[in-house]
Amino acid sequence: MDSSPTPDHLALAQGDAAPQHGPRPLPLFLNILWRETENDPDLRRRAFQGLRKYQDAMRPPAPPQARCVATAGPARLLQYGAASDRNPVVFIPSLINPPRVLDLSESRSLLRHMGAAGHDAYLLDWGTPSAQDAMLGLDGHVTDRLLLLLAGLPRPPILVGYCLGGSLALGAAALQSFPAVATIAAPWHFDAFASDDLDLIAGLWRGARPMCERIGYVPMEVMQSGFWAMDPVRTIRKYAAFADAAPGSDAERAFLAVEDWANGGAPLTFAAGRDLFDHLYAGNLSGTGRWQIDGQTVDPSTLSCPTLSIVSATDRIVPATAGPRLREERRFSLGHVGMVVGGRAREMLWEPLSLWLSSHGA
Repeated sequence: MDSSPTPDHLALAQGDAAPQHGPRPLPLFLNILWRETENDPDLRRRAFQGLRKYQDAMRPPAPPQARCVATAGPARLLQYGAASDRNPVVFIPSLINPPRVLDLSESRSLLRHMGAAGHDAYLLDWGTPSAQDAMLGLDGHVTDRLLLLLAGLPRPPILVGYCLGGSLALGAAALQSFPAVATIAAPWHFDAFASDDLDLIAGLWRGARPMCERIGYVPMEVMQSGFWAMDPVRTIRKYAAFADAAPGSDAERAFLAVEDWANGGAPLTFAAGRDLFDHLYAGNLSGTGRWQIDGQTVDPSTLSCPTLSIVSATDRIVPATAGPRLREERRFSLGHVGMVVGGRAREMLWEPLSLWLSSHGA
């Protein structure tokens, strides 16, 4: 049986859909959908219904943007809450996908929760790299972006990094002293990833690297295709389930917000992609104590400040065992994205993290 979508199905999926509503890359998504539903016509029908519903849905207005207090190249530091005489808290998102996962909507915003709890909270927005940034690696994102933005704060901040942002937060803490550092679902021991996932990522990068080196950046579609390949069945089934979500329901709004976030985002610089895939995923430099920034080895065990690693036993993107070994660890069972925006995020992560920050001067 031919496993490629027919012209009719392509037309059904694309139609008059707004291109920003993807999923991106749409042709790859359609091929996955067609392949994974080959023996299940009902799932195929519902998945296409969910896809069309996602593409056609009206989006609510975005929450008002926080105030920008500093810039470094395309990167910005956004303030949530009011300044106080306590230590600020800077949240550092991944370089992959937009930072708004930490400020997804009025009701699903870790940053707005922290501001309402009285913390002088900030969110780093990495921005969109320019052509001149092609050789800005992960180390340069720490030294020439993150540390420059932090230099303008009235007092040293506590750092909280999500996903790859947690790895970069530990990199910054190797160069300067901070009151405390917390990581959320941060990859560190890359040899703890499943071998099939490492092989998949290596093959993806092997195919994409020549093109990325020529153009100077890594398109987000390269990363997205890797995430889909890790769990193609779930990728399709969540769209089928979305077809049944009640119009106007919280479940519908949450799906739209998360999928729009996952299908957006600026590219990585080529050098950051090279560092991520060659040095971390393939070389495990961080996990073996060989990752250096500005000549300084990044070793979390040498940090003298309080440190906290938050991981999840059911994280499909960053396994709990891949997290850094810090002074404290908190482990639960929520997904990689669900832990920061899901229905249980407030009780499981936001509130305990707020208390931990308060206990360390935030």
